[in-house]
Amino acid sequence: MKYLIIGLGNIGPEYELTRHNIGFLTLDRLADQENAEWRSNRLAFTSEVKYKGRTLHLIKPTTYMNLSGKAMNYWMKELKVPKENTLVIVDDLALPFGKLRLRAKGSSAGHNGLKNIEALTGGQNYPRLRFGIGDDFPKGKQIDYVLGRWSQQELDELPLFMDKAIDIIKGFCTIGINMTMSQFND
Repeated sequence: MKYLIIGLGNIGPEYELTRHNIGFLTLDRLADQENAEWRSNRLAFTSEVKYKGRTLHLIKPTTYMNLSGKAMNYWMKELKVPKENTLVIVDDLALPFGKLRLRAKGSSAGHNGLKNIEALTGGQNYPRLRFGIGDDFPKGKQIDYVLGRWSQQELDELPLFMDKAIDIIKGFCTIGINMTMSQFND
């Protein structure tokens, strides 16, 4: 069984430790834990992890956030992975920092990466793991906050939340989305 796990983020050192890159950071942690190597590939950095008889194809789009759908669409077709076996990891301002929510489908909620995925993959019916980054910013400063670096306290707490996100990814690929949602969504 093949799965495509897409971590959203922006390439380049200036974005590396920003809130918007939590998808990249989570997949980097998963790859590190499994001793998987990243390769520069068409439209994405790619890696592969074997877990309980499943193959998890990890991708970090190199298209920048707002064109993430281009990479997702390409790799779904290239690897012949059906949409229900894809999982997008995305930052979410509407959730408190560290809160994780798995969904089978839903709106983009104004997130440009998700809007592009909807446009290029045919709608909102794809699984996503929303990673809460909080909304502790003054009015009009959303972009600065999202593209801002994590605070030291957030950095200290991040590994715990990323490990939970990895457990959710593995659950999605083994016990399915419904059982994983009932186990992890609160």
